[in-house]
Amino acid sequence: MEKNAKIFVAGSKGLVGSALVRRLKAGGYTNLLLPEIDELDLTNQHAVAGFFSVEKPEYVILAAAKVGGILANNTYPAEFIYLNLMIQNHVIHQAYEAGVKRLLFLGSSCIYPKLAPQPMKEEHLLTGPLEPTNEPYALAKIAGLKMCESYNRQYGSRFVAVMPTNLYGPGDNFHPENSHVLPALIRRFHESKLAGASEVAVWGTGTPMREFIYVDDMADGCVHVLNLSDAELDVELCNYPKPNFVNLGTGVDVTIRELAETVREVVDFGGELTFDTSKPDGTPRKLLDVSRMKDLGWEAKTSLREGLERTYRWFLEHQGDIRK
Repeated sequence: MEKNAKIFVAGSKGLVGSALVRRLKAGGYTNLLLPEIDELDLTNQHAVAGFFSVEKPEYVILAAAKVGGILANNTYPAEFIYLNLMIQNHVIHQAYEAGVKRLLFLGSSCIYPKLAPQPMKEEHLLTGPLEPTNEPYALAKIAGLKMCESYNRQYGSRFVAVMPTNLYGPGDNFHPENSHVLPALIRRFHESKLAGASEVAVWGTGTPMREFIYVDDMADGCVHVLNLSDAELDVELCNYPKPNFVNLGTGVDVTIRELAETVREVVDFGGELTFDTSKPDGTPRKLLDVSRMKDLGWEAKTSLREGLERTYRWFLEHQGDIRK
C-alpha cells in the first residue's frame, strides 16, 4: 500500500480496529478514513453506498462486527447473524462498486467445525458441524469470506480474508457478562483481589484448549497481508479453488486452567481457583495451523505472558472507562 493511500478502516474504535489504526499510523499511513458509528451506520445500505461514493477509498479493512463470548452468543443469536451479515454485505459490495484496490475481511477461528482436526488448516472449512454456541456468528463470518471469494471469481477483485484466533489486548471488552474469556478473567480476578475474595470460579471444566494472539500482533499480520504483491495474492489467496483466506495466530495453545492460572499470577490474586462444571465448555480445542502465514513471511512475536501483562496494565489505566 502506498503511504498516502486512502484507507478505510471499518470498525476503527473496537479492539481490532484500534489496533489496526495504531499499526497503520506507526507504519506511516496518514490518509485514514475512520468514521464513528454516528457518522456512518454500516447496517444502512444507502449510507454505506454514499460514503464510498463520496470518499472513494483505495483500500478497505473490514474490522467492524458484532462480537462476544459464549454467553453473549447464546443470548443474542439473531443479532449476531443479522448485524454481521448486514455490515459485511454492504461494505464488501460497495468496495467492489467503488473499485477498491484491496479489501481485507476479518473473520474468526470459530468458522471451523467443532471437531475439526487439530491444528486447523484453511482446507478444513465446511468439513463438519459448527460449535452450536456460536453458530450464527460463525455462519456470518463464513458468508463474508465466501462473498470475498465469489467476488474475486466473478469480478477479478483482490478481496482477501484473515481468520484470527482469540484476540486480546488494549481496548478489549471487559464487560462482566458479554466479554470473551480472557478479559472476563482479568476483570474477575482483579475485582476478587480488591474484594479480598477467597476464590474465583471459572466457567466449565478448565480442560478446553485455546490459542490467543495479542491484538497488535494481529494488526501487524493484517498489514503484512495487505502489502503482499499481486503475484503472492494470486498464488496464495486469490486462486480458486484454493482458500482465499489465511489463518492468523500463534500456533500455540493452552488449557483454560493454564490460562486462568497465568491471569491469576499477572493480577496477583492470592485466592483459590475453582471451576463451575455446570457451565458449558464450548469447543474442546481450537488451534490454528499457521504454516500458510509463515510461508507468506510473517509470524506472531508477543508471548501470552507478555501480552497479558500489557493488557492488565491497560485495564488498570482505564478502569474508570470500563466499569459497566
